Amino acid sequence: MHPGCPIEQGYLYSEPIDFRKSINALSVLVEQELGLSPFARALYVFTNRHRNKVKALYWHRNGFCLWQKRLEADRFVWLRVDQQAVQGISLEEFGWLIEGIDLSKNRPHQTLQHSAVS
Repeated sequence: MHPGCPIEQGYLYSEPIDFRKSINALSVLVEQELGLSPFARALYVFTNRHRNKVKALYWHRNGFCLWQKRLEADRFVWLRVDQQAVQGISLEEFGWLIEGIDLSKNRPHQTLQHSAVS
């Protein structure tokens, strides 16, 4: 992603998409099918039917950016979402997904935020 781009949230689209879709079609999908703003500080992540490609769409300042990764000999482990078209993920989880970690099985310890020790 673009350095300094303030992404606050990530969203995985649960169904595979036609990978001929580019910026225009994906931004319309985000807005009309998911009911989310493609201009938000968010990363929208899609995969193909074979799960060997990922596209990530995001808005940066004055235009859309589209990032793509294609695996040569493996598949991405994609979250299955029951009755939801999209699943929220953190940027850290997006990094794990790109590295091949199964997000449904490998969750980190919960982050604790305390205000005092006593």
